[in-house]
Amino acid sequence: MYTERSSRLVPGAVLWQAGAPGGAVLPDGCMDLLWVEGRLLVAGPDTGPHPAGEVPGSGFAGIRFAPGTAPALLGVPAYELRDRRVELADLWPARTVRALAGTVASYADPSAGLEELARRHAPAPDPLTAEVVARLRAGETVARIADALGMGPRRLHRRSLTAFGYGPKTLARVLRLQRALAGVRAGRPYPEVAHTTGYADQAHLAREVRSLAGTTLTAYSAGLAGYPAAANSDTPQPSGSSTTA
Repeated sequence: MYTERSSRLVPGAVLWQAGAPGGAVLPDGCMDLLWVEGRLLVAGPDTGPHPAGEVPGSGFAGIRFAPGTAPALLGVPAYELRDRRVELADLWPARTVRALAGTVASYADPSAGLEELARRHAPAPDPLTAEVVARLRAGETVARIADALGMGPRRLHRRSLTAFGYGPKTLARVLRLQRALAGVRAGRPYPEVAHTTGYADQAHLAREVRSLAGTTLTAYSAGLAGYPAAANSDTPQPSGSSTTA
């Protein structure tokens, strides 16, 4: 069973809990801090589906950060964690991580412990990062965003690699995919979903689902694609990017 709720202490973050993993994890532009049977791990930004059970365990809790916000907390550029699941002790001193793990363990709800950890250690959000995400979700081109922010496309690309783990064009594809999958889950016709989320047509949508999610629209609709990522997409979803992290 998977449950989630919005964080009251960390802007844009989502707290979640899940039992044994199942299905697949799909790209959502986010990063997660995980609690898995006493261990603290980090799930980096994904560029494709990740299989269930990639990290073994029978119970999971996590905090999913808004796109671009986790690297400042972790002190590691997002591109170094792209498509990876790593122990937090690989990024921070082991003694510090052991103390933090003990603190999280003291909470009846480990996700609340992760929320408090993030509140204490996370710096203030970067307004530029948030603006890039908002503009991409609104469908603006990378060139237009770079111009609006007073930087060239190459500089925006470098900033995006550090914040999101990939360039703005890839992030735009991932965010658009999540909007489209939300429409599919809502039962809207595929052509309508494609039109309202900015795809050229249904065939374009189908190619992106296969490319980024590793499945077909039909299989996804039938529930054969596993659990889609939920965090920070435009519409709340029944499962999250960390359920199988």
